[in-house]
Amino acid sequence: MARAAIPGRLKAPLTWQAARLVGLRDETRSARTLIFDVPGWSGHLAGQHVDVRLTAEDGYSTQRSYSLTSAPDSDRIELTVQRVADGEASPYLAGVMEIGDLVEIRGPVGGWFVWRPTDIRPVLLAGGGSGIAPLMAMIRTRRSLGSRTPFRLIYSVRTSEDRYYASELRTPQPGDGGLEVTHLYTRHTPEGWPRPAKRLQLADLQTYGWPPELEPVCFVCGPTGFVETAAAQLVALGHNPRQIRTERFGPTGD
Repeated sequence: MARAAIPGRLKAPLTWQAARLVGLRDETRSARTLIFDVPGWSGHLAGQHVDVRLTAEDGYSTQRSYSLTSAPDSDRIELTVQRVADGEASPYLAGVMEIGDLVEIRGPVGGWFVWRPTDIRPVLLAGGGSGIAPLMAMIRTRRSLGSRTPFRLIYSVRTSEDRYYASELRTPQPGDGGLEVTHLYTRHTPEGWPRPAKRLQLADLQTYGWPPELEPVCFVCGPTGFVETAAAQLVALGHNPRQIRTERFGPTGD
């Protein structure tokens, strides 16, 4: 999903690389995962992002930043893009682009909001809406490496139709032992769902997260309101503020 570029996080000599679209997968009615082949891709850490540049025939170009959602195990990378009606880049990426088309990619970028497999502390992932994107890269990296680090994901969305990676998170994959997934709904719940529709509550983090005495590292990603609320609630529960890492996306999700 798109995120604001943060000055000073690019490290030379990052250069633009050609990336060819080789796969598409719809996640929701407005979000699509794009699979790119990037020859010579240098690899990335789970939680990093890339800049994507589009250039029109008249020479006009625009660029946006998107989280990497794939594990760093090949020359292919995946990005999930939510289509914004009045956006410059997302309508093309999530609605027009076809297999074989090219874009330019620069990255990977970022060094704070990343999970390193050598860190064996319990991990809490809290995602709101499209904020699940970089968290999914962490889950997939854990799976691909056979890590036994305990993970808990709390994923807040408006309705069940708004869930990204629904099938993958609903059915445990090989290597997912030790991963616990909790969905929260803010607008409408599936029939028979035990928790009423409402925004993230302190009790949710207390029930489905890790107790602070285990000293987990917490990754919180989503719209600003979700991130600020979740971070404040984690601190109120006694979590170390230095172990709460946050990323904010644009005005999408819940």
